[in-house]
Amino acid sequence: MVMRIIKSLLTRILGLNKPLAVGTKNESTRVDWIRGNLARIPKGARILDAGAGEQQFRKFCGHLTYVSQDFAQYDPKEYNSGLQMAAWDYGKLDIVSDIAAIPEPDHSFDAVMCTEVFEHIVNPREAISEFSRLVKPGGYLLITAPFCSLTHFAPYHYYTGFNRFFYEKELGAKGFDILDIQANGNFFEYVAQEVRRIGHIASLYSKDGLTQKEMIAANVLLTALQRFSDKDTRSFELLNFGLHVFAQKKNDRHEI
Repeated sequence: MVMRIIKSLLTRILGLNKPLAVGTKNESTRVDWIRGNLARIPKGARILDAGAGEQQFRKFCGHLTYVSQDFAQYDPKEYNSGLQMAAWDYGKLDIVSDIAAIPEPDHSFDAVMCTEVFEHIVNPREAISEFSRLVKPGGYLLITAPFCSLTHFAPYHYYTGFNRFFYEKELGAKGFDILDIQANGNFFEYVAQEVRRIGHIASLYSKDGLTQKEMIAANVLLTALQRFSDKDTRSFELLNFGLHVFAQKKNDRHEI
């Protein structure tokens, strides 16, 4: 009874009954960015979805000639470590191959899309070289990858993430101009995402859970993180969910 009264008072005083979005928009922001930039690619263009997985973005490519590729080896039941999907279905892939050795001729695509894949590739630089080979001059490259991430899709998880300086250096070296690079979220958003994950991770690894007091404390912290995020200027430089990159192959460049 006492705890319920305290919780009720704290809720009113601290505004904990207000919905808090902080730390919840990682995926939705990324999906919206991908949808918007796919729409910029001219109708009829041939696009390669490299590391397509379950081909979740095929639905945004109705105006394009869509080709899916993956190595098709991930099985969530194979390895009991880190965060795994409950189930996984590649569906019908057009190409099954190493991402750094795709059996297509030079300059055979108008665009390449590679979303949330780089952390699962032993050598992402090789993949960028392959994309440069495959994309026509003036064609487009769309990449998203984590800036920081927990272990997932084990054993195929090799990096926690990529900074903007990686893209600026490697894409420039392989003949791409970056047209747009966006940080998804910021320091406070990322911390909030992990605060929201504490209960689940505790149940997995500690066989324990948050007490009522701890849940109140977590909500107080999320309230502060929401305020900080609302006032944020450039904390994405320190930490963010991931970077979204839209680039164009040099030579015969045309704007869209």
